[in-house]
Amino acid sequence: MIYKAFVVAIGLIFLIVPHSWSQDHTALAAAVTTEREMVVTANPLATEAGAKILKLGGTASDAMIAVQTVLGLVEPQSSGLGGGAFVVYFDEKTGKTTTIDAREKAPAAATEDRFLEHGTPIGFFNAWQSGLSVGVPGVPRLMEYMHNRYGKLPWQRLFVTAKTLAQGGFELTERTSSQVAGLLARNPSCEDDKRLFFRDPAAFSYFVNSNDCTAKPAGTLMRNKAYANTLEAIAKKGARTFYRGPIAQDIVAAVRGDLNIPGDMTVADLQNYQVVEREPVCFDYRGHNVCGMGPPSSGGLAIGQILGVIEKRPDLMGAAPLAVDTVHLFAQAGRLAFADRNKYVADSDFVTVPVEGMLDKDYLAERAALITVMDMGAAAPGIPPTAFGLYAPDGAAKTSGTSHVSIIDRYGNALSMTTTVESSFGNGVMVRGFLLNNELTDFSFSFEDADGAPIANRVQPNKRPRSSMSPTIVFDSNGHVEFVTGSPGGSRIIGYTAQSIMNIIDFGRDPQEAINIPHYMNRNGRTDLEAPIPGITLDYDAETLAAELIARGHSNPAVPPQERSVGIITQASGLSIIQVGESDTGKTIFIGGADKRRDGAVGGR
Repeated sequence: MIYKAFVVAIGLIFLIVPHSWSQDHTALAAAVTTEREMVVTANPLATEAGAKILKLGGTASDAMIAVQTVLGLVEPQSSGLGGGAFVVYFDEKTGKTTTIDAREKAPAAATEDRFLEHGTPIGFFNAWQSGLSVGVPGVPRLMEYMHNRYGKLPWQRLFVTAKTLAQGGFELTERTSSQVAGLLARNPSCEDDKRLFFRDPAAFSYFVNSNDCTAKPAGTLMRNKAYANTLEAIAKKGARTFYRGPIAQDIVAAVRGDLNIPGDMTVADLQNYQVVEREPVCFDYRGHNVCGMGPPSSGGLAIGQILGVIEKRPDLMGAAPLAVDTVHLFAQAGRLAFADRNKYVADSDFVTVPVEGMLDKDYLAERAALITVMDMGAAAPGIPPTAFGLYAPDGAAKTSGTSHVSIIDRYGNALSMTTTVESSFGNGVMVRGFLLNNELTDFSFSFEDADGAPIANRVQPNKRPRSSMSPTIVFDSNGHVEFVTGSPGGSRIIGYTAQSIMNIIDFGRDPQEAINIPHYMNRNGRTDLEAPIPGITLDYDAETLAAELIARGHSNPAVPPQERSVGIITQASGLSIIQVGESDTGKTIFIGGADKRRDGAVGGR
């Protein structure tokens, strides 16, 4: 069995994968195996925190809370208390799979022209770095919701590791430092009244050397006592202390007093926030039941369409993950899925999303029939066979500061969570030790097209913006958890996650091998190949593959200029995958893979 190909330290009582990888390593990371439980995150300290909770007998939900509180400290550019998340959860006791929507919401005062000035969009950077972009956070409510329903250990115990690190200190990672430097490079000046990025004095002093306006270097000992105090308050009084009282008042003051553009959030918006439990979006792929997040996420639907279209065209499928046939078919399926996503998907509490129709087998067969050996160019949306709203397409693709967590506990519960503050460092404003999100820039900046047709993903009061986050759990034909997957990466999340599923199911790769394979995708624009990273991804001839794709029309001069090339680019996924396997003696084991494009680590016993 492929599961047995590489077994690492199976007898260890506690295991954390070394994370000090660099591009001059010659050997790629290998899968890790444990016998009782497993957690995979984008940071070794977060993985260790979750593994400790699992070792104490905690559930996957308990471990998630410990992981999330640490991620918000050591990887603040990606997720935190000021952000939101989606969870797909399998409860072994009931056999039920559910999803929890903790997506941020627009304030009650939000209007559809939120990001327009005299009818013209104000520009992404300006909107991003403003109070207008901040949605009502969902993470604290999510943590409490999950603990109340699925937790086992005492609530306060789950905050101990993060509080200890915040008070005692932790080393700044190279990834965080380099991202700070990247944003500083966009500032016209570091003077207090001229900064756009890190304009907030608290964030500036925390991340930046104020004497020379440079990013604090990797290895800097970081302490965040304000964050420790916030965690202490939540640990003692629950999530309500975040959504009302002094913390809520400080959030509102920061939003409404933003130094660039003030927002309109109120304390009432925070007090009224609730997470929503929704049915998962599930579909069959080659006998496997793939379950993901439905609207307001486009992830589950888009992945279902990509894989459903691929399944309908075995005649075009390649024999290996990097074969030109495979890449071409995946790219064409991506074109079709993103065309539908951009037209039909938004918050289902506000618009009618044709969920069943988009995954209908006959409909997918019709869409798949559009694919030939030549690139189709920009795909038009189809007409799913169920009711939907008459909306105009919204093709905006946003960047993302996001993280992913995969956990399976000793009780058989499985959790897949993608968590975010949207763009890197959210909106750049720090309140009580955590960063605020800029999630509302995931809405369309225009509320209608040139013909006056409304856009489904337009801004509306109390609405959740469309997301690409794609937490996923895959079940075998007997209904047992087979593997857990997901990734950060903005709208590229859909491609990363779909490719990971294909790599495992179609090509028999273990989780780490599935992660190490370079990415490729098409979001109904340019076809992108990942530039290989020595020591991190499998080496391959990207130039030759690009030339083969161009020969298939991926550089067709008949399509718009932005679609006339094949990009060979960096693609910073952060996949976290856990697969359930079987040892030589017939025992259940867990095989884990972590993405070394970030600081991923696997833990468990």
